[in-house]
Amino acid sequence: MQNDAAILPEDPALLKAMIAALQAENARMSATIRAHDQLIQTLRLRIAKLKKQAFGKSSEKVEREIEQLELALEDLLIAAAESATAPADDAPASAGDDTIERKPRRRPRVSDTTPRERRELDPGTCCPDCGGDLRLVGEDVSDMLDLVAAQLKVLQIARLKKSCRRCEKMVQEPAPSRPIPGSMASTALLAYILVSKFDDHIPLYRLNEIFARMGADIPDSTLVDWCGRAMKVLAPLIERIEADIMASDLLHADDTPIRVLDKSLRDRGLGKGVKKGRIWAYVRDQRPWAGAAPPGAVYTFAPDWKEEHVHRHLANTRGILQADGYKGYAKLYSPDPDGTPRLREAACWAHLRRDFHDELSKTKSAIAREALDRIGALYDIEREITGQPADIRLAARQKYSAPKVDAFFAWAESQLALIPGKGDLAKAFRYGLSRRAAFSLFLEDGRVAIDNNPAERALRPIGIGRKNWLFAGADTGAETLARAMTVIETAKMNGLDPHAYLADILARIHDHKINRLDELLPWNWSPLAVPNAEAA
Repeated sequence: MQNDAAILPEDPALLKAMIAALQAENARMSATIRAHDQLIQTLRLRIAKLKKQAFGKSSEKVEREIEQLELALEDLLIAAAESATAPADDAPASAGDDTIERKPRRRPRVSDTTPRERRELDPGTCCPDCGGDLRLVGEDVSDMLDLVAAQLKVLQIARLKKSCRRCEKMVQEPAPSRPIPGSMASTALLAYILVSKFDDHIPLYRLNEIFARMGADIPDSTLVDWCGRAMKVLAPLIERIEADIMASDLLHADDTPIRVLDKSLRDRGLGKGVKKGRIWAYVRDQRPWAGAAPPGAVYTFAPDWKEEHVHRHLANTRGILQADGYKGYAKLYSPDPDGTPRLREAACWAHLRRDFHDELSKTKSAIAREALDRIGALYDIEREITGQPADIRLAARQKYSAPKVDAFFAWAESQLALIPGKGDLAKAFRYGLSRRAAFSLFLEDGRVAIDNNPAERALRPIGIGRKNWLFAGADTGAETLARAMTVIETAKMNGLDPHAYLADILARIHDHKINRLDELLPWNWSPLAVPNAEAA
């Protein structure tokens, strides 16, 4: 500051000119910042609006637009952070900020299991002023989050040979089993590759570049082989996860499109050789009603949207299915010869609410607004009972929600008689009224959720993956993707680090008794007390 003051001119006129120039520059920068913040807010509002309709008829187009807008928003926020003097992670926002309200910053949360390294800055034993002895009276401790970069290393397995001096017998430890016989890949490396590809959605050619920077040239073909053979090793465990979850008497179901390479189409000159398949997600999640069964998700690929696929997926499932209005489920709800339906339909209030939200956005309809308010009142009740046992949830719904549901459908019938029958608003009312029993099932069973959000959340990784890859490699590639997501997402739902889990499973599964395979399921798994030879 003193140096800056020393170079200021003495002439008052020049000083006034400099002040005027600085004020003009400040005004220009302030206007730029306001315009920048306005653009950020506009993008956020547009993204929020699109996310509410992301599961409609044109969901793939909407998701692509969301992806592009999120990338643009990310670039704008980085540019803003670069030009601004940002507060510390835990500093409060400035009260005097007159720009557009910024998204509040959250201090990073670090798990208690994350390793800590203490570095002490000791002033020594002698006072720097008088030379007297220093005594410890306390300390100030602050945290910094550091990164230990991933590193490849070669594990050499030395099996010492020894001979008996008395009988000349040769003694040597047996070679430890490897997750892939004859392969250089350790269990930790295989787990890293699987999680990177199927959870972080990093293509193998990029992993090849990452490993090259670490000092190992692993060909793409080798990475492909390791992935495939590791998935084969995990196949019995994945089948057990699928069987356990699909046997549940209460499932959430949803599907999303996925682009798949089809060589036959390209050979026949039909388009670019890419077709549209579907990934289905079936989710068991009893946490909202404190159920005993552990959470999990099963992903299944189908080459098209035909109903025969869901009939095959749900062939052994009995109970309640919470899903959207996909017509392929209809026959599953039909009564058996004894008059009992194999599956009861539980509809999704979030799906119905989305239809009214879209109508409100388009037409500013007061009727759509009232529909949203009425449905919102049901969600207010649900927030109060989330995590409560099923009987408590049922009692609360019978007392508070049931009258509101009856009033909603009575009001819907009266409104339907007054509005144009071919409009989207009428379609939304008809959709709800035609499935009134399914929309009311949550009032009869405290286990049933008000919506199908667990299944929709389970499909988000597919949307994230589409940002990094354009399509899956043929039907077999999509099937492998589905199986990998089954084991990885189920591990995550049970609070596990998928890398640690897969590394341990790959180290143990070859030597594990097949009749004790349930011990390795994500909800039963415990790591070995003494680490297995990671070199395997």
